[in-house]
Amino acid sequence: MRHTSRKSGTKGRSGTRLSHEEGAIVKDWGGRLPIALIYPNTYYLGMSNLGVHAVYSLLNSDLKTVGERVFLDTTVKNAPAAIESGRPLTDFAVLAFSISYELDYFNVINILRATGIPLLSAERDARHPVIIAGGPCVTANPMPLLPFFDAFCIGEAEPIVPAILPVLYDNIGEIRTALFQNLAKVPGVYVPLYPPSAPVTRQWAKNLDDFDTRSVILTEDTEFGDSYLIETERGCARGCRFCLVNSVYAPMRFRSVEKITKQAWEGLQSRRRVGLVGPTIADHPQIVEILTALNEMNAEISISSLRVDTLSEKIVSELAKGRLQTITIAPEAGSQRLRNAINKCLTEDDILRATDLIANHQFSQLKLYFIVGLPTETDEDVESIVELTTKIKDRLESKRSNTRITVNASPFIPKASTPFQWTPMAPEDILNRRLGILKSSLPLKGIKLNEESPAWSQVQGALSRGDDRVAPVLADMKETTLSAWKKAVKQHELDIESYVNHHLDPTQKLPWSIIDSGMKEERLLAELEKAIK
Repeated sequence: MRHTSRKSGTKGRSGTRLSHEEGAIVKDWGGRLPIALIYPNTYYLGMSNLGVHAVYSLLNSDLKTVGERVFLDTTVKNAPAAIESGRPLTDFAVLAFSISYELDYFNVINILRATGIPLLSAERDARHPVIIAGGPCVTANPMPLLPFFDAFCIGEAEPIVPAILPVLYDNIGEIRTALFQNLAKVPGVYVPLYPPSAPVTRQWAKNLDDFDTRSVILTEDTEFGDSYLIETERGCARGCRFCLVNSVYAPMRFRSVEKITKQAWEGLQSRRRVGLVGPTIADHPQIVEILTALNEMNAEISISSLRVDTLSEKIVSELAKGRLQTITIAPEAGSQRLRNAINKCLTEDDILRATDLIANHQFSQLKLYFIVGLPTETDEDVESIVELTTKIKDRLESKRSNTRITVNASPFIPKASTPFQWTPMAPEDILNRRLGILKSSLPLKGIKLNEESPAWSQVQGALSRGDDRVAPVLADMKETTLSAWKKAVKQHELDIESYVNHHLDPTQKLPWSIIDSGMKEERLLAELEKAIK
């Protein structure tokens, strides 16, 4: 039963959240399998994630299942509790974690520890919930979390969730070994207790129109509180050599114009803005038709990302009509040499041509995304970021545009199943020096700079390329700080530099080889060789 009112008996912060939502699903637990969908970060971030909405909808579309949400900051008496019922996690039969970022691994441990449930799968029994994880990080490399979970979902939720729900419903309460054996038979499910004879094949939805990946619950307390989000596409065909999207969400698929416009019309009954979500929105072959239809509905439009080489006057004009305030583009590197090396096939002319289009329509903000520390990068490449950004600013000012520029600079982190999975991160001191080049130059030119911490990026790199030896470090951390991380690493005598700052040997088995992402190693090595050349 769908409703928006507060459930009788719900207490604390969870009840307050529910009373401010539209579209939450509250079911009676009688005879149903209760599953807690846990996003190990804040409600504000989690409710901005369309994946959470999609899994929530999948769980509750099953008549035998109750799906309730839990976030890092939804608590009752200092223990995580579900928003819908206010129940603690120990009341649920299944805890399903959706993990989007490696640094949220610390939050996973903190949430489990707060419940009193044993951290290690081997120490749990039939008295405890079955604990499962999914999400892009897990699909790429589940190994650092291996001892904590009973099962991992490798791939997209749409084909996996409907397949595992009957197994869970029929086997919960029975001997756990039988449950795990049956889970291990489901395509895309990795059960560490029963290692497969062949790598687990990543699962993906064949037709996006078969699934409603859009805002299910509307709330103001989120980054996109005024928007109704719709997934426009999934995957990317561009082949950037650093990017996880190419392996975790391949192949590229598009939602139909008819489906998008129908969902948009429904969303506009509650929100004035429609947010189009996808890695490269302008790559949709009918993007102009989509934008035109939204403008005919008098919708305000927001858009997650754009490729400058596919921007046209018509696209930019339609975005301006939709009262879009911020345009986001990602050159990734300042120099042409480095853009070629990472296979970001953009020229400076492409970028400046797009800048002219943007300047003609007076958008309030232009966000630029760059990566620092990419393989083969030099200080000169970083100085090229300053030069390119300055040219963009000059171009905007020459058109008398009031568009503000924000530069977001993130350290390169090697990701599994990408051509750069074997390459090291730049050492922390080099990252600090190169970010220093940006900090000393861009603000003086009236350009805002947002940077990610090199120290925490090194931790993220260890988790990205880590194996199960990283798990005891996570388990022994009593707080999420750099000092606690370093102390636990030292205690377990773990050589973190071997995960982060060293080349991995292409002839050696990789920790995540248990996963078949669909990307052939020969192809990845060929792309790495092209980058080096």
